[in-house]
Amino acid sequence: MFRLITITNPPLEVNHNWRQATGLMVARNFLEIDNNIFYPRIDDHCGQEGIIGMEFPSLNYLHYLVATLFGYTHWYGRLINLLISSIGIYFYGKIIGRFFSKKIVLASTLFLLCSIWFTFSRKMMADTYCISIMFVAIFYGIRYLEKGGIWRLILFSVLASIGILSKIPAGIYFGLAIPLAFKNYNLSRKISLSISIVLPLTLTYLWYFVWCPFLSTEYGIWFNSGRELNIGFNEIVTNFNLCLENFYFHALKSYIILSLFILGLFSMFRKANWQLIFTFLSIGSIFLVYIFKSGFFFYHHDYYIIPFVPMMALISSYALSLINRKWIVGLIMIAGVSEGILNQVHDFVIEDSEKYKLNLTEIADYTSLKQDLIVINGNANPQQIYLTHRKGCTCSNSQLSDSEYLNALRDRGYKYLFVNKHIANPSISKTNVYEDSDYIVYDLNKTAKKNDNQTSPTNGR
Repeated sequence: MFRLITITNPPLEVNHNWRQATGLMVARNFLEIDNNIFYPRIDDHCGQEGIIGMEFPSLNYLHYLVATLFGYTHWYGRLINLLISSIGIYFYGKIIGRFFSKKIVLASTLFLLCSIWFTFSRKMMADTYCISIMFVAIFYGIRYLEKGGIWRLILFSVLASIGILSKIPAGIYFGLAIPLAFKNYNLSRKISLSISIVLPLTLTYLWYFVWCPFLSTEYGIWFNSGRELNIGFNEIVTNFNLCLENFYFHALKSYIILSLFILGLFSMFRKANWQLIFTFLSIGSIFLVYIFKSGFFFYHHDYYIIPFVPMMALISSYALSLINRKWIVGLIMIAGVSEGILNQVHDFVIEDSEKYKLNLTEIADYTSLKQDLIVINGNANPQQIYLTHRKGCTCSNSQLSDSEYLNALRDRGYKYLFVNKHIANPSISKTNVYEDSDYIVYDLNKTAKKNDNQTSPTNGR
């Protein structure tokens, strides 16, 4: 329930507002332009159609479906992610409970809740969402091995497809096939479950390695398909300290729980806990390939560690289970969970210095028509484009003083230039049609005369 606090906040957090704004654009455009899920589109698109190759937009489409019933509101996306991620935590605990003690189940779910999942489960981003769907799939896959039932097999295959399509890293949990293969399950069920994995793998290949590259080529918006393995490997090795930071702080958000994780690694090998060792090695080896495939992106974005955090939480809880004194266990859990949450509560608060951006829609409505193309100095961050509820593109601060660049935009049909005065305020030889303490809006089709006294409405109409 704590994560519902300020759930209605607009995407103005300092961290990852650009990712959320991009996802919100896709959901809103499903509602306003075209609801074809195979053609997701954004607003920041350099004057073209905005169709983009991206992860399969299942979260964005759920947002769209809710918006068709209740009207578009940005925080529906947050709420949907929080709901699905909470269900995922529940099934994560149920999976662990089939192989480990109740003490480990309790600790691992609490450690996961206060990890990086604490904040990302309430953002309009698919990183915890996709893993959560995969956990539900894995649970029904295990239940199929235990009880049979074709419906469980179908449910596993469909949910696994949605999970890995929503973001490829969810696929690291197919690594559980290795430790499960050593369990005493019916052989025919093992074979059936293995065959059912073909569907999600095939769909993922078609979406990410056929369809997305086609969209990128056809519509001109870049698709991040990762690095070549040798390039990614060199980037990780060269920036190993930055890579480690994702593990030692961003993942668990608590040095207390991190200490348990390190202790758990040593303990599981010393005590020869082969069930945990096989699980760690099978999932960890796939995640290692993902790290090398991500390269630069892994150590530049903390959310790239999210897929591995459930494994880290499990090993941390295993270490805690080795402590016999209940009062020490309770004290460590309270301290670790508190540290993890306190390290993230800042993400629940919108800084006053960011709230001025909420006026962008009103400013855009005052100065332009809905169909007018605009440019704004967002330095590649689409957040302000989203908040204007217009189509257009972002530019760098240096490009604001480039008259050739601005005239080229004008010739391509752009009508207005929005300048955020908080980050740049150069002299521009265009007529301004609006100005307040935060923004200036210029008409790109009108060149200012030297003797013009350029006055414009202040603080609104």
